[in-house]
Amino acid sequence: MNKTLLIILGVLALLILSAVSTYNGLVGNSQAVDASWAQVQNVYQRRADLIPNLVQTVQGAANFEKSTIVQVTEARASVGKVQINQNQAPTDPAQLAQFQQAQGQLGSALSRLLVVAENYPDLKATANFRDLQSQLEGTENRISVERGRFNAAVQAYNTKIRTFPTVIFAGMLGFQQKPYFQATAGAETTPAVKFDFGAAPTPAK
Repeated sequence: MNKTLLIILGVLALLILSAVSTYNGLVGNSQAVDASWAQVQNVYQRRADLIPNLVQTVQGAANFEKSTIVQVTEARASVGKVQINQNQAPTDPAQLAQFQQAQGQLGSALSRLLVVAENYPDLKATANFRDLQSQLEGTENRISVERGRFNAAVQAYNTKIRTFPTVIFAGMLGFQQKPYFQATAGAETTPAVKFDFGAAPTPAK
């Protein structure tokens, strides 16, 4: 076996080892994104699960504005129509944008309902309402945290597939960039679910 052949075989072996190492690394990064996505879905689902109890509670208040309840109910239903795999992060930016828009509309409707509740002292005084208020506040904060973690995982993954030498193999191995959650107007603050019981209602932004 001549030296030229040995060199060729050595180069091929290095390329194969590099490809295997690159593939394994990309799988790990992709799995981290998917795991973060599952957590995002979990906290959004928790918010959706709390809403029926909230709606039932506010419906018990005399003359509570029905239009506000309808908005929340319809927004929650719209979220359920956006079909995205719970255990695999979306690769289509338009699909993620649709999901984010539906969740944003639900958050806005929920925020309006809670602001309207300011006008019903008897409702605010109930233990069930206070408990739901506290749970929703915690859930909104968790949504913000998990979205941030998801974007961080996506950034690490997207950076890796564009970094040499990984960029050489990423496309051939079927790894593509994943979209981020995009900031929206007012995204720097979570929906107002805390109340100052001695102050006048704060208009929704």
